[in-house]
Parts: sequence; structure tokens; C-alpha cells
Amino acid sequence: MRIIENETFDMERALYGSEDVLVKSCSFDGPSDGESAFKECSDIAAENCFFNLRYPFWHDHGLKISGSEMTELCRASLWYSDHIEITDTKLHGIKALRECSDVVIRDCDIISPEFGWSVRGIRMEDSTAVSEYFMMRSENLTFRGVTFKGKYSFQYIKNAVFENCTFDTKDAFWHGENITVKNSTVKGEYLAWYSDGLTLENCKIIGTQPLCYCKNLKLIGCEMIDTDLCFEKSEVEACITTPVDSIKNPLSGKIYVPSVGEIIRDDAKSKGEIFICGQSEGNVPVCCGQSKQGRAIA
Repeated sequence: MRIIENETFDMERALYGSEDVLVKSCSFDGPSDGESAFKECSDIAAENCFFNLRYPFWHDHGLKISGSEMTELCRASLWYSDHIEITDTKLHGIKALRECSDVVIRDCDIISPEFGWSVRGIRMEDSTAVSEYFMMRSENLTFRGVTFKGKYSFQYIKNAVFENCTFDTKDAFWHGENITVKNSTVKGEYLAWYSDGLTLENCKIIGTQPLCYCKNLKLIGCEMIDTDLCFEKSEVEACITTPVDSIKNPLSGKIYVPSVGEIIRDDAKSKGEIFICGQSEGNVPVCCGQSKQGRAIA
């Protein structure tokens, strides 16, 4: 492996077509304002580097980036690339990841609108992200220990698992398919409308009008806080451990809940059943166990 250390590059396509290269403590910045430093490269490692120029990693195969910084001027930093590992790095430029595959992100700080579009196979762990339209149209996602804040996240995604995450986000999971969320907090308006195959297990759900127009929706032992007009026109099987402000016109299925402030039935097609459950040890509704007993109220 060729090693390049303590150098500054600002020319166009500075290391174009390179193979088997380690850059250490290098800076990609300067008056020439050159783009695409590592375009069409393979087996590249970058350690403790500073990126302040556009499009550094395009059409690359085999990238390891660690301890580095990509500033807000480092636009569209990773596109059309595969087999990527990014650790302990700041990704602060817009559109930082797109049309990539086989990606691992760990211990990173992401501030990047339109991050992660059309990515196939991404694992993100112990990271923070601020974005809009985060991970849109991506597939095969595994997130653990991720904290996210923004709008319109995870729209049109497929095949995803989220564990121990905290999401403060409007319009999350719209049109998503085959998604599992466990032991997480999801706060925001209009959660998961038009999704198909969403399962939330041991989650805290906060915000108005969640989980409407859903197919194959399941909630297992979830809390719902400040949630009103829930489940409109949804196919749902739900066990909820906290009172719900209001439920409106569930299309089908069964909803078990300790209490409901208001039940709205103004659609003749609404056939979903609502049951009031007793509490068992630990303030968990009986329905969250195997018995699923409750008093039908609507």
C-alpha cells in the first residue's frame, strides 16, 4: 500500500484512478478548488484527513475513512461507491451519501440534508444525524444506537431494522415496507402513513396523527404519548401500554389499550375493534401477554 502523509491537495482529480493508497493527515483544500479527488479509485484508506472540496469519493470500490472531517463545502462526498466503512468522522456536506452499497457508519456525526438516498445495504451504529429526506428510497438498513433529528426521514425505504434509536422527525417511514423498530423513541407528526409491514416493539411513540393508511401494522407493548387521531384507515394489530388521546376509523384488526380519550367512527368502512385491557404486574396490559383479554368497546 502506498502511503501519502501530511500533504495538501487542491487540484482537479488530485488522485484520480488511484489503487491501494493510504492518505494520513492530509488536507483536500486550497485556492485551486479542484473537485473529485478520489474519483474511480479502489482500496483507499483515509485517516485523520480534512475534506473541504466537492465530490471527493465517486465511483470508488473499497473505502475506509476514519477520524476525518468533511465540511459543509464538501458537497456530495460519496456517490456511486461500494464497500465503504466510515468511523469517527464528521459528514457535514449536503447529499453526503447516495447510490452506494455495502456501507458501515459507526461513531459519526452527520449534518447533511438529503443524506443516504438510494443506498443498498447500510449499517449505522452509535451515530448522530441531522438531515431532511434522510435515507430516502434506501434498502436493507440496520440502525443501532442512532439519534436523528430532522424532517421527512426514511421515506420509501424497504427492509429495515432499527434498535435502541431516538428519532425526532416529521413524516418518518412514509410508504416504507417491511420495517421493524425495537426499543426506540419516535417523536413527530404523521408517523408512517401509507407504510406496509411496519412493526413497532417496546417503543415510545409521540406526536399527532400517527400510523394512518397503514397495511400490516403491528404494535407490541408500545407507549403512545400525545397521540390523537391514530390509526385512521389502517390495518392494525396493536397492544398499547398507555392511554391514547383519540383513535379514528381503524380499517381492520384489533387494538388493545388501557383507555381512549375519544373514539371517532364516521366512516362505515371502519371495522377495526378496540378493547380496553386490564393491567397486570408492572402496569403492563393483560393483552401484551399471551391471553389478549379485554373489554370490547367499539
